[in-house]
Amino acid sequence: MKKYLETFLLAAGAGIGIAIGGTVFLSMENRIVGAVLFSVGLYLIVTNGLNLYTGKVGYLLEQKPEYLPELLLIWLGNLLGTWLGAEAVLHTRIRGISEKAADLCQVKLSDDVVSLLLLSVFCGILMYGAVDGYKKTKNPVILFVCVSVFILAGFEHCIANMFYFSLGGAWSFKTLGYLAIMTLGNSIGGVLLPLLHGNLGKKD
Repeated sequence: MKKYLETFLLAAGAGIGIAIGGTVFLSMENRIVGAVLFSVGLYLIVTNGLNLYTGKVGYLLEQKPEYLPELLLIWLGNLLGTWLGAEAVLHTRIRGISEKAADLCQVKLSDDVVSLLLLSVFCGILMYGAVDGYKKTKNPVILFVCVSVFILAGFEHCIANMFYFSLGGAWSFKTLGYLAIMTLGNSIGGVLLPLLHGNLGKKD
């Protein structure tokens, strides 16, 4: 029980980290600067051992079956953390950024399912590349580059969107459905590189 509680709390912490990244992104007039600074959220997560769903799902194929419920727990913890982060922002003087969040949510919720899925797959690939690359090199530059690319390209990150949906007051049954699609896409993208490496790398 203690292990699950720790997993959940570390996931909630990661959600808050993403909320910080999302807050600075919405606060910047320059989109490029905002995208780069958003990366601070992921930097906080990986350097403090927090649990981010999109950073963990890429290792699904090398784990035992019990890793699946752990991933679900992490996803729920991320949801709580992003919601808490959004609620905190809404009680501060910078709550005006919620209008930008609402506009961003409208764009996402007006998209079609295929587009959302594909954009989420691309993001999943980049997130795996960022986290695994940092694990192997300890070079934070890869975190900033990969995160900046997914934001500037318009790819969909399910955890970041949890924050935007909460801050923009955009929750609905449709939102939950779209979030599930984004989560699926991020998951597919996250395991894609390990899958290709596992199947093709052995032939080298």
